[in-house]
Amino acid sequence: MKELLIISGKGGTGKTTVLGSFAALARNQVLADADVDAPNLHLLLSPEPKDERPYSGAGLAIVDEALCIECGRCDEVCEFDAVRNHKVDPNRCEGCGTCALICPANAITMHPQITGHVYISSTRFGLLAHARLHAGAEASGRLVTEVRDVARKLATEQEADLILTDGSPGIGCPVIASLSGVDVALAVTEPTPSGVHDLRRVLAVSAHFGVPTGVCINKWDLNPTLADKIEREAKEMKAKPMGRIPFDEDISNAIAEGMPVVEHSKGEGATAITNLWHEMVEFGAFDGQEG
Repeated sequence: MKELLIISGKGGTGKTTVLGSFAALARNQVLADADVDAPNLHLLLSPEPKDERPYSGAGLAIVDEALCIECGRCDEVCEFDAVRNHKVDPNRCEGCGTCALICPANAITMHPQITGHVYISSTRFGLLAHARLHAGAEASGRLVTEVRDVARKLATEQEADLILTDGSPGIGCPVIASLSGVDVALAVTEPTPSGVHDLRRVLAVSAHFGVPTGVCINKWDLNPTLADKIEREAKEMKAKPMGRIPFDEDISNAIAEGMPVVEHSKGEGATAITNLWHEMVEFGAFDGQEG
């Protein structure tokens, strides 16, 4: 069993669009949406929930007024201005635990809070592990790890050959948690200055973890000169240019209709994504995925 992760240095480059089509093209796979802050994969796969479990994120500081000596240390150390006059504002508390650590009377304790749910759903392309946070809740690497653990357990039970994971954008904690232990990654970027800048950063992260990484340029024909530069820089950073997806209105139409591109049409965009999949199969040595 191997795991392919799709990442991007910034949001909106099209990684979920690519992953949705990969799900339609692959065989005997389990899917995971590790973009827990803004999950979108379910919009393309129309999943039916099978199992749901609560997720407890950061704790909430609770002050025991019977023990509090009103020294004011908690007010002073809270970086989020969540503690005022020895009272905790639950809407501001980030659950860091500094106030509990510093309290000389041990009057503050951290209580776990349910901040979202982890789901197992069925799709026409296999089982999907995904999560949804409550409004205002913050994503974390811990939740990403939980989603990935669920996907791995499902893959073992189903005797799947492959896990396809839609990762978080950026380079923060959720991305680091997504990259750890995967077999191969695909970075999706776009030919814009911000796309180039953020691609460099995410390739540096994948290189740090020693993950072989391919690079795909979405809407490459909007700026061919910059697309060429991206591929040169990818090679310099030991990543492999894997393919180019042209601007194609059929892709936008497929997304609007909630369908993977390769199911929606046979246009240039769908052909490019299909070719990209075949390259990734060879690059990642995914046995049994060609045919």
